Amino acid sequence: MGLSALSAASALTLVAVAGCGSSASRGTAATPSTGVASTPANSTGATRTVDVVITSDGCAAALASYPAGPLTFNVSNKNATGVTEIELLSFERILGEKENLAPGFSSNFALQLAAGQYTLYCPGAARERSSFKVVGGTTAPVTTDTAALLAEGTKAYAQYVNSQVSLMIANTQPLVDAIKANDLAAAQAAYGKARPYYERIEPVAESFTNGEDNLDSDIDARADDVPAAQWTGYHRIENGLFQDKSTAGLVPYATGLMANLKKLQSLTAHLTYQPAELANGAVSLLEEASRMKITGEEERYSHIDLVDLQANVEGSEQAFAALKPGLVKIDPTLTATIATRFAAIDNLLDEFRSATATGGFVPFTSLIRADTVEIAQAIQAVGEPLSRVAGKVVNS
Repeated sequence: MGLSALSAASALTLVAVAGCGSSASRGTAATPSTGVASTPANSTGATRTVDVVITSDGCAAALASYPAGPLTFNVSNKNATGVTEIELLSFERILGEKENLAPGFSSNFALQLAAGQYTLYCPGAARERSSFKVVGGTTAPVTTDTAALLAEGTKAYAQYVNSQVSLMIANTQPLVDAIKANDLAAAQAAYGKARPYYERIEPVAESFTNGEDNLDSDIDARADDVPAAQWTGYHRIENGLFQDKSTAGLVPYATGLMANLKKLQSLTAHLTYQPAELANGAVSLLEEASRMKITGEEERYSHIDLVDLQANVEGSEQAFAALKPGLVKIDPTLTATIATRFAAIDNLLDEFRSATATGGFVPFTSLIRADTVEIAQAIQAVGEPLSRVAGKVVNS
């Protein structure tokens, strides 16, 4: 996810999030369509629907501007076989997204948008980004108090975490269903689509331990992280699907995984955060990416480590994006440095996307040493200035 200009991000109120991230179906399922839905208007004639057609050339909105307030995004894929994802961005924040939009399919999501400039992003198109404006009289008052801006950021991040958990459940269900149906190919594809959500919010998810219960281990442990008899979760399923190449015996692990995800949802639903927690979590995600994902140790059977790594980076960037309106008042130079370096790692990882590979990125086994060194250096480049943010917001 690249960087775009700040546009009243703190004034946005989420009505319905279609999702955020990469290479996974989110929100309601896409439905076949032969065209774009008609455009409704309010009593004054103002268009309340943003029609977007995905082609191999790009994904521009039908109009250059729309009125502030509630907007419904109707998205259809006309003929782009290699472009099946679209994101709505403001600042660095992903506000809404739809994926798995194969040619001839369409879907929608709704948001309440304040006045400002927004970006539509469809990775893989000839022109991946296009902008449109939202105009009108509902621009929220500008908040200048640093503490208030940081507090608003923590609330936005809480919404982000909750949306990721909901989407993780929604996108793990096809994995469970495919395993129950003994459909290996479908299960392998679903596995890649389910994985990013947990990786985006891992610092939050791994914080829950209760006696012998450890949700992080139950959901995300690798083979050597826990005793063999206690190994469950995504990677136990990964082992069966990609190492054994079979769904045999995986139904109990699949149903157990879903139960643990719903337990996680109940625990995260009403969490509140401090600005420093977001900053520390952002650093933790980059450390996870550079320490584990870049070695190929995480997804050792499916080799979709770049899916996890990109999700770690994206989750870190989302935490930073939530803090940025306040942080830019505290240290604008540091803020700009971090934003620029996030843009660099985003652009670098985009080079490894693949529309045909499981999870949407080339297998880790296809990388050469120069690739992993370059990725690690880009992560470290943003991690160093990012590590200073917690001290800045604590002392603000």
